[in-house]
Amino acid sequence: MSGTPLSGTLSGLSVAEAGARLRAGTLTSVELVEHSLGLIDAYDGELHTFVLVTRDLALRRAERADRELREGTDRGPLHGIPYALKDILAAEGLPTTNHSRLTLDDIAAEDSTVEARLRAGGAVLLGKLATYEFAFGGPSTDLPFPPAGNPWHREHIPSGSSSGAGAAVAAGFLRVAFGSDTAGSLRGPAFHCGAVGLKPTYGSVSGHGATPLAPSMDHFGPLAWTVADTAAALQAVAGPDPRDPRTRKAPAPDFLTPLTGDVRGLRVAYSRAWYGSDPSTLPEITESIDRALVHLEKLGAVVEECALPPYELFDACGRVILMAEGFATHEENLRRAPRSFGRFTYQKLMPGAGVTPDELQRAHHMADRLRAALDRRVFASHDLLITACGQTTAARTDAFGTDWPPPKLANDMQTIPFGVTGHPAMSLPLGFAGNGLPIGAQLVGPAFGEADLFRAGLALEAEFGRRDVRPVLA
Repeated sequence: MSGTPLSGTLSGLSVAEAGARLRAGTLTSVELVEHSLGLIDAYDGELHTFVLVTRDLALRRAERADRELREGTDRGPLHGIPYALKDILAAEGLPTTNHSRLTLDDIAAEDSTVEARLRAGGAVLLGKLATYEFAFGGPSTDLPFPPAGNPWHREHIPSGSSSGAGAAVAAGFLRVAFGSDTAGSLRGPAFHCGAVGLKPTYGSVSGHGATPLAPSMDHFGPLAWTVADTAAALQAVAGPDPRDPRTRKAPAPDFLTPLTGDVRGLRVAYSRAWYGSDPSTLPEITESIDRALVHLEKLGAVVEECALPPYELFDACGRVILMAEGFATHEENLRRAPRSFGRFTYQKLMPGAGVTPDELQRAHHMADRLRAALDRRVFASHDLLITACGQTTAARTDAFGTDWPPPKLANDMQTIPFGVTGHPAMSLPLGFAGNGLPIGAQLVGPAFGEADLFRAGLALEAEFGRRDVRPVLA
């Protein structure tokens, strides 16, 4: 069931609107933080989006942000804005639990680069968000914290390992959160919670200080309520980092000035073969993508169908890399303390033990070929690819049994291809299915083409995004 319980409240202010009021002195960061803390106190006992709320720290940082803004110091688009971190990103002096018994008491000695940039930008940390164990397990009940719930319907999951981020943003506890996306862990929760989730280009955002899963596929980025909020959040954290050799050496571009929503002349590709003929795809999702393409064409974009390599190649390649690198990352603990892992996590990691070095190398070679194929077939002549993000609405929690994979789970995501190729990909909400749960599409661009994702996303959000509709919090 949906409604508008947060309209007219501070939760309804975009990052830009809140920022303008903060700078004008008609709103304080302390007021924003106290509003968020009040919502978390009232409603998160049921949703379990936070594993740690840093109440006193948040108020101290908010007071500092207010003082700096009064004195004329402006640290950037998130100055004074509350945010939270997926609990694989380190924040000095706080635990990085990874939602696991193995690291429950691990206190970070320094900030991750994402946290350091947010702190330097004057943003206000509210706490740490629920995840799947080591960003890989599932919605498990055998871990130190309960799994997060979907605010649109408590009997359904938020999806993905950035589950707390998706649920917290959709519930209105905050406008922006930060997490990781290896095979879809930002885009999945955004899709199933009706938010915007961006996996930036590989190397756009530093992973220093983040718990790794599969380093050649790990991406880091924002999940937010609107496209503009997402762009502001990316602006705050993107850029080179000498401590992470994966990052691009060039400075991050300006993502905020080009936020016009003008798509005239934008060249948009789509490939119905990936999702339209698949019986797993909910017809309402296919129809929503069709409406989005028609709308972009009406606004002046050039829309053309294209031929992509078979989806199964991307999927198989990504799963081999993910399993092999995931097992290698956690091999020591898998051998030393296997029973300390949650059951889902252990069952998902162990198949990686059977991947040989030669098989992994071949998978990486295939990833290179698939990346080149997308660049040649799509992005040599198009600015944007639109495809499915998820094929169904969020799964029911009771679809998960005690072993992985779940017996009757229909919750197929189509996010892994761009974790393999490293292209930027954004989950964009396009309304709701007949069951009241969110649906949307996936916008993909050439390397470092995030600006065009935002450009098209703004145009579609204005028509279909339903940003005025929030879950009813009981």
